[in-house]
Amino acid sequence: MKNKTLIFFFLLVCMSSCRNDYIPLSLHPDNTHYFLFRGKPAVLIGSTEHYGAVMNLDFDYIKYLDELSDKGLNITRTFSGVYVEPQGAFGIAKNTLAPANSRFICPWARCDEPGYQGGGNKFDITKWDDAYFTRLKNFIAEAGKRNIVVELDLFSNFYDTVQWKLSPLYYINNINNLEPVSDQKEVLSLRHPQLLKLQEEMVRKILSECNGFDNLYYEVCNEPYFGDIQALDSWEDHMTGIISNAEYLLPNKHLISHNIQNGSLMVENPHPAVSLFNFHYANPPVTVEMNYRLNKPIGDNETGFRGVENVNYRTEGWDFMTAGGALYNNLDYSFTAENEDGSFVVSPGQPGGGGETLRNQLKLLKDVFGELDFIKMKPVQNYQQSRFPEKATVRMLAEEGKQYLIYINNWHPGKDVQRVPEGLNLTDSEVTVDLPSGNYSFEWIDPVTGQRTRQLLTSHKGGERTFVAPEFKEDLVLLINKQR
Repeated sequence: MKNKTLIFFFLLVCMSSCRNDYIPLSLHPDNTHYFLFRGKPAVLIGSTEHYGAVMNLDFDYIKYLDELSDKGLNITRTFSGVYVEPQGAFGIAKNTLAPANSRFICPWARCDEPGYQGGGNKFDITKWDDAYFTRLKNFIAEAGKRNIVVELDLFSNFYDTVQWKLSPLYYINNINNLEPVSDQKEVLSLRHPQLLKLQEEMVRKILSECNGFDNLYYEVCNEPYFGDIQALDSWEDHMTGIISNAEYLLPNKHLISHNIQNGSLMVENPHPAVSLFNFHYANPPVTVEMNYRLNKPIGDNETGFRGVENVNYRTEGWDFMTAGGALYNNLDYSFTAENEDGSFVVSPGQPGGGGETLRNQLKLLKDVFGELDFIKMKPVQNYQQSRFPEKATVRMLAEEGKQYLIYINNWHPGKDVQRVPEGLNLTDSEVTVDLPSGNYSFEWIDPVTGQRTRQLLTSHKGGERTFVAPEFKEDLVLLINKQR
């Protein structure tokens, strides 16, 4: 009897420790362009390592998550392990997606036979690797403790045979006598039933193991737009249905993301199960504007190929979010398996930037949104053509008559004609906004240093009001709030 009581007490403790009172990350019911996370409106802002946090055994993800938490960032992106890169891929120094010899872990267990082309033994794809799922779930749990959402990419495009030949599903890398599919363009298609079945089984296993987490959403595939587009589209829709149907039978339902395009593209006839549309290297205003009609979150979840300077990725983030975006996740190459705190110095020639200074600037972006009732705001999308000596673009996100977020981006070398919200005019040092009568506070914010200059506007009679900007070089933020 005593032993039964102890067992019962132990089970109660376990149940209470696993209890989660929140539904998984979802669309905010009052404005589905944004998220609801743990009972609060949310935008997702991050600066993430190169997606190998789980699959690279040398990566100490606790240090990494601590750094994100310290900067107040709340999104990270990681790959499942079906895709892996060779060292030196894409010229990335200390690439976390390229584990060292025998330091790669994935959903499938290793066997006793040597011969995996990435080092170590081959895989037995009839057996799951319990250590992998323990690591994956612990990563998500530790992120959750820090209020960080995990984007789990289930698949990735295989850009060349070099990546496909490192996959556990490549026929040479396992002992299961799979069909020898040599062309990487055939992998993410419906043409090979045996391979497709294995992909489906992996999805169902991951979804089952991770169903209890609230700080999680699934992206079907990273960059499924290189290669045979028609085959990829059919395969992605099929896998989206597999995810949706699998979660229909599970207690919790998670958001599903499609990665749409590099740059911009108008989404036509989206899969009904998809709730989030992510872009890479986005053209911020165009990307958001052309898809705002979907009434779903629009994300920019990978940056790069614009040099290593912070200004490129800071301005991209501010532009994207003030255009109406819901997610901005910088790809931060300062995180490595030896520098999980993000202290690696990213040198010119790398495919992107990163570092503590940029993360602090992105923290400011997230903090400013935290001060806004952004659920009630929308981008001002009626534009007129204008010319400005400083070649600046101006974005406005507003609950008109109450709160305004205005972002001035002067980092556009070589551009003469810009688009500016109607009712908002910019001279060399002034911004004019049409405001209803009332009392207002307004605040200039330097996105580089975080320095703020706050003033009051009292007894405004209504109509246009000109705000004289402090001197700035690259970009500037203006917050306007009506006082009660």
